[in-house]
Amino acid sequence: MPCNAIGVIMGGGKGTRLYPLTKDRAKPAVPIAGKFRLIDIPISNCIHSEVERMFVLTQFNSTSLNRHIVQTYQFDSFSKGYVQILAAQQTQENTDWYQGTADAVRQNLRRFLETPCEYILILAGDHLYRMDYQKMLKEHEENNADVTVAVIPVERDKVNELGILKTNTEGQIIDFVEKPEEEEEITRMELEESILYQHGVDPKGRSHVASMGIYVFNKRTLVDCLSDKKKMDFGKHVIPGEIYQKKIFAHFFDGYWRDVGTIRSFFDANLELTKTVPEFDFYDEEGQVYTHPRYLPGSKINSCILQASIICEGSIITECEIRNSVIGVRSIVRSSAEILNSVVMGADYYDIIRDKCNLDDNGDLHVGIGKGSIIRNAIIDKNAKIGCNVKIINEKNLQEYECDNYSIRDGIVVVHKNAVLPDNTVI
Repeated sequence: MPCNAIGVIMGGGKGTRLYPLTKDRAKPAVPIAGKFRLIDIPISNCIHSEVERMFVLTQFNSTSLNRHIVQTYQFDSFSKGYVQILAAQQTQENTDWYQGTADAVRQNLRRFLETPCEYILILAGDHLYRMDYQKMLKEHEENNADVTVAVIPVERDKVNELGILKTNTEGQIIDFVEKPEEEEEITRMELEESILYQHGVDPKGRSHVASMGIYVFNKRTLVDCLSDKKKMDFGKHVIPGEIYQKKIFAHFFDGYWRDVGTIRSFFDANLELTKTVPEFDFYDEEGQVYTHPRYLPGSKINSCILQASIICEGSIITECEIRNSVIGVRSIVRSSAEILNSVVMGADYYDIIRDKCNLDDNGDLHVGIGKGSIIRNAIIDKNAKIGCNVKIINEKNLQEYECDNYSIRDGIVVVHKNAVLPDNTVI
């Protein structure tokens, strides 16, 4: 039986919390785990859930995201599946760009109404998780709901970072507060343990449930909810404003889920993948994550010390030490380099490789990590050229800093895409 839902994936706004990784790309186009992009997560979840008709709403720095989607997700001629990009545009009816998640859907509503379906599944493009959306759609039907919101239990000290919901025993949402701060408000939003157990969730000390930014709308309900043009965002405006007007239910989820919309959360999520058995496992064949096939050769490892690290294909690693790090595709790491607790995103192309440290005959640096360089607790964006004996160690222990070639966010050094760090640079 074909799925009676379409997937709508939000391409994100300016991505200021992920800057400088979003300096030249949209949030969903940010690389993760060395070879994937964030957009691959919701698209792969949709494919496994048989939601094969998808739309990606894009606006900022969308060139690389559009290219990745077009090159990667090509369904055969006997399938009705597709991934269609809907870029923000000015029309006779509307001259504004997207003002929020709800406004982005509103501006493309005509396209969704033309698509035969009963339900519209709305997803974020910057979360790391694995979910079977068919279970959520089934619950939505069983509850005869107008809207269903995916929720996850969280600890009390996390509530001020998320939209917090409260449900009755049937799972219907009866209250919603976006990032509560007041102690009285936080206490009011606590959910009884019995309700969590009733929905198959072991509280494990978690007292609240948070919205995951995943929604199922009946098509007619979505049209009604978006009729008020003042409602720009689903989490801030639509859901809180409709819980007393519509039947809005929660779908309880208790698996791995990370919002990787900040540099710290993105950094931590990548390093978590280096564990022997990570909570989110890219090696799970039943929930395979799809991405662009690059047809690269296997990585070449020459007399290296490697520990708890991911080395992606096409890399050449020589006489260096790498621990607890993610090394992306086409990475070149030269002799005596040390990389610890870091994310190296690799390169989009192979540069000339010579046996003269990191320099060509003109003295220009090549893409990769130079001889004797030390990198700790850092993110090295794509195509960075790092010279010999460079130290990226946050020597002054700065929490925030900005310059042309690198930034520091929450104590993490982020070397910009295409940046050049000359020999003996110390950060």
